[in-house]
Amino acid sequence: MAESDAAPTIPKKCGPYISSVTSHGMNLVIRGIVLFFIGVLLALVLNLLQIQRNVTLFPPDVITSIFSSAWWVPPCCGTAAAVIGLLYPCMDRHLGEPHKFKREWSSVMRCVAVFVGINHASAKVDFANNIQLSLTLAALSIGLWWTFDRSRSGFGLGIGIAFLATLVSQLLVYNGVYQYTSPDFLYVRSWLPCIFFAGGITVGNIGRQLAMYECKVIAEKSHQD
Repeated sequence: MAESDAAPTIPKKCGPYISSVTSHGMNLVIRGIVLFFIGVLLALVLNLLQIQRNVTLFPPDVITSIFSSAWWVPPCCGTAAAVIGLLYPCMDRHLGEPHKFKREWSSVMRCVAVFVGINHASAKVDFANNIQLSLTLAALSIGLWWTFDRSRSGFGLGIGIAFLATLVSQLLVYNGVYQYTSPDFLYVRSWLPCIFFAGGITVGNIGRQLAMYECKVIAEKSHQD
């Protein structure tokens, strides 16, 4: 009688829908889709902040076209978010260093809020010069990593993401796709790598949190077997 009463309570241990998918391949697809839309949403919000402050300028024909507000930015950011979010937990497993620091959604949401705040500071707060702004954002970005990540893989991937994303931005500006007002670092703003570093840490934490559900399902299934 006790066993029959305990049986119906097993499904309650499962989390959201993504945690009920037992196929590893399907789980990757679902996580990738979720990360893509998160990246698109963040791109729309953050790009709006930059345009309102006139930090970034797009050609008039791009703004006035049917694909207004630089249509290619959200899909590119969404794709990058999917790749980064899937790469972080994969790197953790490869290095044998599972990330266990502040593994809860409340911490992830605070990390997202801090990241948006850093972007807001780059677009809204006036500093005496670009060097002061860049140093401030660098300190804030490293502080975000220390507060919400503290892993060697996270820091290394953040540096790599910042380097590659800055390089791509420089190539886009060089080819006239868009431009920055008052560029001071090879066609872009000197604080841009700090933003990319913080963005990589933020999306990586989201990806790790989503991946945690897959591990939970595998553990629950093994326990049931």
